[in-house]
Amino acid sequence: MEGNQIMFAIFGIAIIIFSILTVTSRRILRAAVSLFFVLLSTAGIYFLLNFQFLAAVQITLYAGGIVVLIIFSILLTSQISHKFEAVELKKKVFSAIAAIAGAVLVITTILSYSFQADTAVAAEVNMKLIGKTLMETGENGFVLPFEVISVLLVAAMIGAIVVAKKSKSETEDINKK
Repeated sequence: MEGNQIMFAIFGIAIIIFSILTVTSRRILRAAVSLFFVLLSTAGIYFLLNFQFLAAVQITLYAGGIVVLIIFSILLTSQISHKFEAVELKKKVFSAIAAIAGAVLVITTILSYSFQADTAVAAEVNMKLIGKTLMETGENGFVLPFEVISVLLVAAMIGAIVVAKKSKSETEDINKK
């Protein structure tokens, strides 16, 4: 096995393990930290594929931005010690069936596709063109989608904080009675 294959296997195993920990953890902060490691491992695979720009975006936007927002939301709402209830057996069975069906679909799709090595020379990356495209507001610009997503993330975080604070005060009122 070559070094790239070993690193790919390590990143793949890390993604699988931390993905499972993300969805099965009963503690919300542990789930957020596991999600962080999934996103970092995904960036590692992008680096292995020589997609440095995509890996940098993965680290800064997803791992650095969204996970930090999630962790801050958890800490701001004082829900750090919140422990989710155990999942019912019925939900576990249906979740396992859905996961197995998805895995079978992905594996059969990958195995049925004949991958061919590309002999074309890699195109030169023009960072000025990428920067201009990201900052343009015109037809091929990306400023508007980034702004819409940022407003959506802020609204989602504010909504999550309001709901968490409201549910916390409601449970305190119920406990007082």
